[in-house]
Amino acid sequence: MTLRLIHVGLGGWGGDWARTAIPAVDAVEVVAIADPSEPTLRAVQEHLGLREDQTFPNLTAALAGVEADAVVITAPAVTHAPLALEALEAGKHVIVEKPFATSVEDAATVSRRAAELGLVVQVSQNYRNYPAPREAQRLLAEGAVGELAGISIDFRQWDNDRPFADHPHYRFPHPLIHDMAIHHFDLLRKVTGQEAVRVYTKVKDPSYSKYVEEASALMTIEMADGLLVSYRGSWLSRGEPTPWAGEWRITGEDGELSFTSRGGGHLPHPADEDRVSLRGADGTVEEIALPEQELYGRSAGLALFAEAIANGTAPETAGAANLGSLALMEAATRSAASGQVEEVRLP
Repeated sequence: MTLRLIHVGLGGWGGDWARTAIPAVDAVEVVAIADPSEPTLRAVQEHLGLREDQTFPNLTAALAGVEADAVVITAPAVTHAPLALEALEAGKHVIVEKPFATSVEDAATVSRRAAELGLVVQVSQNYRNYPAPREAQRLLAEGAVGELAGISIDFRQWDNDRPFADHPHYRFPHPLIHDMAIHHFDLLRKVTGQEAVRVYTKVKDPSYSKYVEEASALMTIEMADGLLVSYRGSWLSRGEPTPWAGEWRITGEDGELSFTSRGGGHLPHPADEDRVSLRGADGTVEEIALPEQELYGRSAGLALFAEAIANGTAPETAGAANLGSLALMEAATRSAASGQVEEVRLP
């Protein structure tokens, strides 16, 4: 059965969802779109070939105007929790862009309400849906490098050329920690199977940064078993750009596992830059063959969302399962402000 979707929030990344991510999934159908910007709404309507009676200025109107099974939320992060609660109260399943909410408490409220109503809430942590982190998770679980000794993660991009007035990213709340590092935090939990317990963050941007809030950060993250993680991320790096999932080195007693993932939309194939390698104790390096996938990224997550609803199961990135990623993001933000080590607080 086709899952009928209302899609709310069509600007920027939401518009890309509408044009590329959702149409790739055969199991879903967009029955309505909603956005307060009339030009944005009409541009997506025209691209999708939707009727006038399938377009709405907000979610409330869309819920009243069409029959649907689920809501896709790609509006700004501050609206995620209230929109998700509105959709749930209307009896709709929800898939929401990351970050799940702007606070762990708000996210927990949404997750609890979904459980009470027997509905699915899934967070689109799309970086999980690529072969390299999945293979890294499998290899670590099998003990491919033995007892772990440390993890280093590097993310490097340059995004500082456009005029300030023309680039909304400069004004995003916490554009490094909330908009990008949340992906890496979530992958960290995935590949290690552990929760973070403490984090220390330092932020200090150069004078030429056009960002209102942090564009770069250094972090030390402590995992539940004491494993230490070094994280370096920057939107202001003139170094060799990394793929969006960053460059990972996971060192253990018996060797080192390296991986990188999600090269971006410019590639002929979505996983062309996915790599996993194992360096043995004798120094030999083995490149690991990665499986093909039918769908990647957001499209793969949306297909898993539809599958979970059809089967009555909980998806991998269900709201309740995503709280640890959001809690680490929140703690990293607190640490940047306090200058102190901060505990990762789960509800």
